[in-house]
Amino acid sequence: MSGQKSLLMDSTKTTEKKKEITVSEPNQVTLPSDEEISVLGITEKLGFYLTHNMNQGSWKSFWTTCQRHIGSLWIKIATYNLMNVFGIENIENSDHNRPLLLVANHRSFFDMYVVSSVIFRQTTRPVKLYFPVRGKFFYDNPVGWFVNLVMGWWSMYPPFFREAKEAKKREFDKYSLRRLIEVCAEGEAHIIGFHPEGKRNLSDNPYEFLRAQPGVGKVIMEAKPQVIPVFIAGLGNDLPKQILGNWTGGDKVRIWFGESIDLSDFYEQRNAVRTHKKIADHLMEKIGELGEKDKEFMDSIKN
Repeated sequence: MSGQKSLLMDSTKTTEKKKEITVSEPNQVTLPSDEEISVLGITEKLGFYLTHNMNQGSWKSFWTTCQRHIGSLWIKIATYNLMNVFGIENIENSDHNRPLLLVANHRSFFDMYVVSSVIFRQTTRPVKLYFPVRGKFFYDNPVGWFVNLVMGWWSMYPPFFREAKEAKKREFDKYSLRRLIEVCAEGEAHIIGFHPEGKRNLSDNPYEFLRAQPGVGKVIMEAKPQVIPVFIAGLGNDLPKQILGNWTGGDKVRIWFGESIDLSDFYEQRNAVRTHKKIADHLMEKIGELGEKDKEFMDSIKN
């Protein structure tokens, strides 16, 4: 998802000064406190409560069914001539009783939509998707609510509202960080998509990455989910061009799923920003290793 840069950084700094976050029981879903929700405007509050409810219980099951049978189908139709998927068995073989955090490079608005489509179409594991996202547009505007529905089936959740000129909303982001940690710590079939770079990398070289942000390390230290790296290449930001390319010879779309990353050595270190940044950097190294495999693949089909 786009715009994750700094979503967690301020929340992370705040919680560093407090005791560790306590993760709720599986059936005990946390809501924001009165103080936290009070910093949002009326539209933002409505957007939050609407999306929050759509990610609970039978509603979540219903929208997941829509993702599996409708959302993933149109993405398959739009990419089937270009799609190349590697390592999907790493997703299939993951423990569906524990949350799975997918950490990927970020070059297109559609990265995680396509990744989730592949998981739905090419594995048999149960799936409940969550994509943390900036609250700007997706929660403060009814048009954004609609985009969340038609593109993500409400899975762009939880939201982080902090913007440069709206520092007061950091108070709500304390809640969003707690909720994200809950989703990553417990829950059958949970799959969470995250971009450690924090925002889209617009450079021409798909094998160069932006600097990793430490927020993802904070979440991992607290929640200890399964973590699988993903490298994505070949997707653009022009949707009509992307779809037409499926029949006119567009760039090949490549998705590489790595093996689950063992982060146990980091868990023995101090739960601090320095460790969080080390984890984030390590994740980008693993994504980079998949990028090297992609280079070899592209060279092989050119020769």
